[in-house]
Amino acid sequence: MRETRRVRELVVDGSTRYVWWVRHRHGRGAGDVCREVLALERGGVRTSVVFPAGEGRAVSDGRSYTGCVATGPGRLLNLREPGVVRAIVDEATARGLLPGAAELDGWELFDAVLSRAAAATPATPPGSPPGP
Repeated sequence: MRETRRVRELVVDGSTRYVWWVRHRHGRGAGDVCREVLALERGGVRTSVVFPAGEGRAVSDGRSYTGCVATGPGRLLNLREPGVVRAIVDEATARGLLPGAAELDGWELFDAVLSRAAAATPATPPGSPPGP
């Protein structure tokens, strides 16, 4: 079985180093929900980007890969992808949320990160067959 709890490294602008990992957390009491948590650590300071399940907001529940968060068909981010993590870091930094010890609402970043990720994905070359 593949190791799913590994710690990874992201280097931004050649010198800013983040260590990051993704975890699925279960609610602990009545009314608590499952959530995906992206932890970013820089210089011993940890920032958690939290995506709780809710109305119109899905997190991994055993039917999808751990680390996936979505708001509908075709609107999914895989928090285990380095490019997605980089887009989250870039968006949070642009908003002045990083660096800093905090817990951030990942859904507030979702649409902007989805746009950043789409912009970084090359277009399908003309004449390509349709996807699956």
